[in-house]
Amino acid sequence: MSKYLYVTGLALMAMACRVGKDYSRPGMDLPSTYKGFSLDTNNIAVIPVQAFIKDHTLQQLVDSALHRNFDIRVALQNIASASHSLKAARMGNLPDVNMSVTATRTWNSKNSLNGSLADQLTKTSYLDDYNAGLSLSWELMSWGKISRLKEAALADYLQTTEASRAVQTRVISEVAQGYYNLLMLDTQQEVAQRNIELTDSTLQMMQLQFNSGIITNLALEQTAAQLHAAQALVPQIMQQITIQENALKLLTGEMPGGVLRTKLQRLEADTLPVAGIPAQLLQHRPDVHAAELALKAANARAGVAQSALYPALTITASFGANSFKPDTWFDLPGSLYKTIGAGITQPIFQRGKLKAEWEIAKVAVETNTIEFQRSVVTAVQEVSNALAKVEQLKAQYAYTSQRVARLQEAKQSAYLLFRNGMANYLEVITAQSNALQSELDLAAVKRDQLNATVELYKALGGGWK
Repeated sequence: MSKYLYVTGLALMAMACRVGKDYSRPGMDLPSTYKGFSLDTNNIAVIPVQAFIKDHTLQQLVDSALHRNFDIRVALQNIASASHSLKAARMGNLPDVNMSVTATRTWNSKNSLNGSLADQLTKTSYLDDYNAGLSLSWELMSWGKISRLKEAALADYLQTTEASRAVQTRVISEVAQGYYNLLMLDTQQEVAQRNIELTDSTLQMMQLQFNSGIITNLALEQTAAQLHAAQALVPQIMQQITIQENALKLLTGEMPGGVLRTKLQRLEADTLPVAGIPAQLLQHRPDVHAAELALKAANARAGVAQSALYPALTITASFGANSFKPDTWFDLPGSLYKTIGAGITQPIFQRGKLKAEWEIAKVAVETNTIEFQRSVVTAVQEVSNALAKVEQLKAQYAYTSQRVARLQEAKQSAYLLFRNGMANYLEVITAQSNALQSELDLAAVKRDQLNATVELYKALGGGWK
């Protein structure tokens, strides 16, 4: 009895032993603040997307995308699959129990031992065997392999969750930026339409002056050419509007069609966003979380590979009813049988292969460590870039607005001077062209301002809470 207790105690001790290193986060030398910005622990990443987005129409588009976007739906299915894998891994330390019911008839050679016994026992040329029972196999001494497998499965599951959150933040960003781009195109279309009307008015005035012999045919033709250029701009913008509308519909999981929207002029960009500190990225960025979880999974699998180098203790047992006659099959207790056994398996010739697999697993840990470190550095870079965009676009918008105002005045002055014979047609055409381009640029800068705020929100890890 003491021998059994000794073996059992040894097995339990082995079950508690785990090979491989427990995970610890690699050291990262993160800056205390973002370049050019003071220390501030407030962070817009904690703001829910419904509060971050002010425009009601855009809120509806984002809500539709979160429920119907194809990438998000695929990500949710990946989570479901990983959840089932995790459940399977958590049951890995349970014994493998199987039930079987078999009935066989064997015709043995008459010169064999079984054949001669069949003639003596059953008076037939064949031998029947009826069996019903349970069999058990349980690997007790696994050196932490089962716990490492569960650890890897949990990391895989959490990684798919973080990947889904990363997809969600990306989709929110794409919807918002696509929406702002659509508003910019609407504004540019309105500007182009106004320019057509103004150029047409200028052409009519020049036609009168040409009829009076004040200007040459060259001036008239160049003004007409400018009108055609302005007219050609409208279908070009309309094409881009249709493409952008269809892109937004795809993001919301819908068929191509129109998109309800507001005016670009009604929106104001947040020019004073708060970004927190770089260390918060480890908490808020789902892609950084996913990279770290991939490292955790790789570290656990390295432990699994190492455990394969050590001996495994397996307990086997079986219990059931067996007979060579069907009428005595369940004649209990005469038909009962039971067996129990234990065995230790140590790889010998495969040790070189198993060690190579362990080395490969350790390389995977180092690779995932590098990937995690890169994800952190990339996250800090993206936030720094977004902050620089927000800051510089604020100044760019102010200067572009001033340029628009000056060129509008110059356009009016050129028109009045031309009517009074104090300016030539080239000055009028140049003034109108410059004013048009400045208004188009202003709409683009306003779009870029709004997009920069969205980029910062995404870079900080906002949108999934």
